[in-house]
This record gives sequence, structure tokens and C-alpha cells, in this order.
Amino acid sequence: MESRTYLYDLLVSTLFTEGLDADMDLWALGFSAMWIKGVGLDALAAAFDLDLATRAPCHLSEILDRNIDDGSTWVAEVGGWIGVVPAHADSERVRAVTEGGGEAIGLLMYGSHASFDYARDGRMVVSFDPTWPERRSGSDPHALDRLMDGLRFQISDDDVLDDRVEEMESISSALALVGRITGTGIAADWFLAPHSRVRPVR
Repeated sequence: MESRTYLYDLLVSTLFTEGLDADMDLWALGFSAMWIKGVGLDALAAAFDLDLATRAPCHLSEILDRNIDDGSTWVAEVGGWIGVVPAHADSERVRAVTEGGGEAIGLLMYGSHASFDYARDGRMVVSFDPTWPERRSGSDPHALDRLMDGLRFQISDDDVLDDRVEEMESISSALALVGRITGTGIAADWFLAPHSRVRPVR
């Protein structure tokens, strides 16, 4: 049986390969990813200032080194969705990329802040902190309730000693929710599969 933090642990072990700072974590890194549907690759490249002529094979495990070396972004296409890492996935950027009929999911961790955003057709449908999902906003804050069923987000209070929910489990739940929305396997389809890196427009 997979641990409740499996997807978080897998993402960490995939990104932070040997030779990188052992004290680094996703919050210190400023992890940011987007999954986008209904937006063509050319339009996406323009939105992210990417030069598609520089596209080359790449695993997610290579992207930190590549990003440091030449600013490369990881671009992954699965089931009609395009994943982008790093994506600078603030709420406004997630919303804006969907204008004209697109759909997007953003996951951002920075400092002590985390956010999960789901936008469609130029409007923010649901936005929440994965560690505090009861405080949801957007045009339809409960649109993802059915897909969130069975996932554990809410960080436990200090007085809860048994069956606690910690930050790592909350982020694992957010990643699982991405998989449910996209209908794809987060581990096999995104984290472990070969995709592409694309350098920025110079």
C-alpha cells in the first residue's frame, strides 16, 4: 500500500537528485507547476516565452539542473493536457492562460504559502490553500468537491495526536487531485515519464 505522502515524496526525490542541496525542499525551491488543456503548444510557448525550436528530450529529474544552466522549462504532454515546470503559477497567470476556452490547474509552494487553483475559460473556478481547503474562493468554490472526496488536505491542529494530516500529505492530496482532474497518472505519466525541455526566447 502506498504511503499517504507518496506523491509528495516522489516529487521531492525526482526533483532533488544527487548533488543538489540536501536542505532544499519544495517551499524553499518555490515549486510551481501548471497543467493546461485547450491551449495549443504554440500559444502556450508564447505565454511562457519559450522557443519551441530548442525543444529536446528531458525527464523531470533533469529540469532543475537545466533550468539553472539555461533557463529551460519542462513541458510535458499527456492526454490533451500540457504540464509546465517551473510555471510561476500565481492565480492570475493560471486564470489568464485559460482565456478563450482553456482549462488550467496551478500548484504553487513558496515560503510558508501554498495554493491550488483551477480555472476555466478565463475565470477562476476554485482557489484554495491545500493545507486549509475549507477556505475556498472562486466562481464555483465547490466545483471540485466530488473529485476531492477521500483526499486529506486539512492540516491537523496541535492537539490531534492520532491520524494526523501534515503538510506533506496535504500536498500529496493536491497532486492526487491534479491526477483526478486530468485523468492521468501523476507518477507514471508526469513525474517519471520522458518529456521535453524548452529554452526561453533569447
